[in-house]
Amino acid sequence: MPQLSVIVYGPNAQGHLTELLDSLEAHPLTDAEVIVAAVGDWAREAAEGHAPETVVVPLPDGTGDAAARAAGAARATGRWLHFVHAKDSLPAGAPRLIAERTAELDAADTDGATGADILLLDHVTTTWQTAGTPSRDGRLLAAVGRASLPLDEAADLLRLTPLLGNRVLRAEFWRAHEEHLTTGDEPQAAHAALLLAGRVACLNQAAYESRELRPESLPPLAPEDRFDLIERYESLLALAKDRRAARVALYDLMMRDLVRTFAGENLPDAVAREFFRRASLAAVRWRPENHEHPAGVEGVRHSLLEEGAYTKYRAFQAANRTRRAAKKAVRTRKKQVGAKLRDQQYRRALNQPVNPNLAVFAAYWERGVACNPAAIAAKLRELAPHIHPVWVVSKSNEALLPPGTDHVIPGTRRYWETLATAKYLVNNVNFPNAVVKRPDAIHLQTHHGTPLKRMGLDQMEHPAAAKGLDFDALLARIDKWDYSVSANSHSTRMWERAYPARFTSLDYGYPRNDVFYSATAADVRAARERLGIPPGKTAVLYAPTHRDYEAGFTPRLDLAALADRLGEDTVLLVRAHYFYGGAASPLTGLRRSGRIIDVSSYDPVEELCLAADALVTDYSSIMFDYANLDRPIVVYADDWETYRTTRGVYFDLMTDHPGQVARTQEELTEIFASGAWRDESAAKARAAFRRRFCEYDDGRAAERVVRRVFLGEPEESLPPVIPLEERTPAPTPEEASA
Repeated sequence: MPQLSVIVYGPNAQGHLTELLDSLEAHPLTDAEVIVAAVGDWAREAAEGHAPETVVVPLPDGTGDAAARAAGAARATGRWLHFVHAKDSLPAGAPRLIAERTAELDAADTDGATGADILLLDHVTTTWQTAGTPSRDGRLLAAVGRASLPLDEAADLLRLTPLLGNRVLRAEFWRAHEEHLTTGDEPQAAHAALLLAGRVACLNQAAYESRELRPESLPPLAPEDRFDLIERYESLLALAKDRRAARVALYDLMMRDLVRTFAGENLPDAVAREFFRRASLAAVRWRPENHEHPAGVEGVRHSLLEEGAYTKYRAFQAANRTRRAAKKAVRTRKKQVGAKLRDQQYRRALNQPVNPNLAVFAAYWERGVACNPAAIAAKLRELAPHIHPVWVVSKSNEALLPPGTDHVIPGTRRYWETLATAKYLVNNVNFPNAVVKRPDAIHLQTHHGTPLKRMGLDQMEHPAAAKGLDFDALLARIDKWDYSVSANSHSTRMWERAYPARFTSLDYGYPRNDVFYSATAADVRAARERLGIPPGKTAVLYAPTHRDYEAGFTPRLDLAALADRLGEDTVLLVRAHYFYGGAASPLTGLRRSGRIIDVSSYDPVEELCLAADALVTDYSSIMFDYANLDRPIVVYADDWETYRTTRGVYFDLMTDHPGQVARTQEELTEIFASGAWRDESAAKARAAFRRRFCEYDDGRAAERVVRRVFLGEPEESLPPVIPLEERTPAPTPEEASA
């Protein structure tokens, strides 16, 4: 019996079924089968072209989606069923991820724990205008994590986009409730599945792609079809009548959708009045006991709807539109006046002479003193103390600055005056578009990592990653660069490709990595003491990167289980990506007798690397920096195919990796349990990785940058890069404790 049955159903709308089956064939499934409930001759022909890999269930033209799903499910033999509409798609590797996750749930049942009836997935959306747009569901899924639980304990899951494709059903569950789930109204079936489930589980990864066809290419809706929305919610609320939390969440969704439909649709007056009347009856009939209206304007709308006050509601709508228009006009005017004033101040400052002894530093979108800019500023104080550094920092991060740090807050008068008159502007990202490049100013781009993922113009082929990036504005920003710092020739080539401009590449190494060659045994011991790592313990740093197709940070590992398997002598240091502001809520409560430590807010990250005996990461650029220490690195790549497809990469990490590679948590645990994480094959892979990516890092990168950029010394007078075999990295924790 296969673990998973992928049931593709429906007509070959606009030829998308062919694309879907081609993608499935390109990534053969393990422990899974594909059933195609093909509606019409075109769908049947497309499906039969992929036999014998697929089981084809031919259905006549006009067969509805509900009947097609039922026909496909009847032929399925898998333990779990994933319904995929023929117009939609699956990201590469999604069936494998789903099969593995459902196998975990089955194992939980076997072990006497409780599995789940439904597995909920994240998804992306493709339209006729955009491709691979991440959903807003990720935060809801992340809040639940990997536990399976009753819906009443996570009723917010009813707010997930109501697609059947973003939920995978246990086959036994489907057969037990098929009469409720076999409906042509997909949102109703999706919600009903949740309401009927005993327990639900989540997979916070984009494992489904929903394609929205252009409305003008679909049959038009009759005005009276809006009444179906009311019937849908009344049917669902009847299912939830004995489940308080689910009923409240569902009622709130109904009220939201009823109000939006009434406000947004330009319906004939007779249809609008009838919709309002029926909606009012439903609102009163299903309102939970002691349920309070929301605050503000939304609460007024709900009250008027429950009263059935059609005329009052229309008057309130008109007054509200007038009020919003007036407020918008005032806000727009204030913004225009403020922007004009700031622009005038900046323009006046640009007429002042450039200050040759003033340097502006910024890092990670005004987070504070960090990364390559911080290392350069530190070396500047040593070699060129006559140059005054000023840091750009956001108001929210101002309190975190080291004492005595001169700084400016974005948008203030001094901010614009400083940017206008500084000789040197240093950043590891870009300065705002409005910053003018003066002919006698120098812009130094330090970057903040070695590129595995696609960057700059190379993101044009991956719109889900670019997320509406204005490439013309990007080109205007990079045209201001005078210098680009690089850690290796791979980075140099990729920066010149992704950011085509006339800047000079500084193949000097990353200044932030200098500490990996200058740190002493005392520095390593002090870092471990600050983190609370007991002497003699093995510290493993787990540092996953950001996914463009996920809304929030969820550890892709069961950290508690991993800590238990690794034993008392191992400490896990867990660091979420900086995009999440250090607020890694899923880590809350995971500190287990000091064996799991959340270091998401700990800076600098270089100190974490010095303290760690080994690194576990996925696709984060931290691996390139950590490799300078010549310590073990393990890549945990559970979603490599999805990441590679959605983000795009410059090389195959599965081939050119820095050590051992794990695709599942069990494999990762075995790598540490067996000692493979630091065996000869891991060391050999790491050596090749270091030759390629630690090319220029030798402990003197900051010095080279300061001497060349700030002091104007010629290239030939700079300290040469020390050959890799002659460098001595910082002591390992074991060496430091000896």
